[in-house]
Amino acid sequence: MKIGIVIGTNESEVVWNAFRFGVTALASKHEVKVFLMNTGVEIEDIKSEKYAVKEQVDSFIENKGQILACGTCLKFRQKQESNVCPISTMSDLLKLIEESDKILTFG
Repeated sequence: MKIGIVIGTNESEVVWNAFRFGVTALASKHEVKVFLMNTGVEIEDIKSEKYAVKEQVDSFIENKGQILACGTCLKFRQKQESNVCPISTMSDLLKLIEESDKILTFG
């Protein structure tokens, strides 16, 4: 199954759970893509002693999950493209939605 996840928050627990789900889905042989928008593009800045966000994101990438990030949202926050947040567009989000069997939103 192709699963699309849209994350629109930088709240540590929500982002942690979204990527935990993504890692679980990848381990079950599903294809998973994440689109970051709104404050979701700030995931590299999340610092939490309780929720290991960076570890979940790293595991997601290592297990061949794909992350896309809203370029306008990055630009609005004066952030640059990175390996975790590659610049993407609304057309990329539309394509993700069209190709996915299921879409989940977090935040």
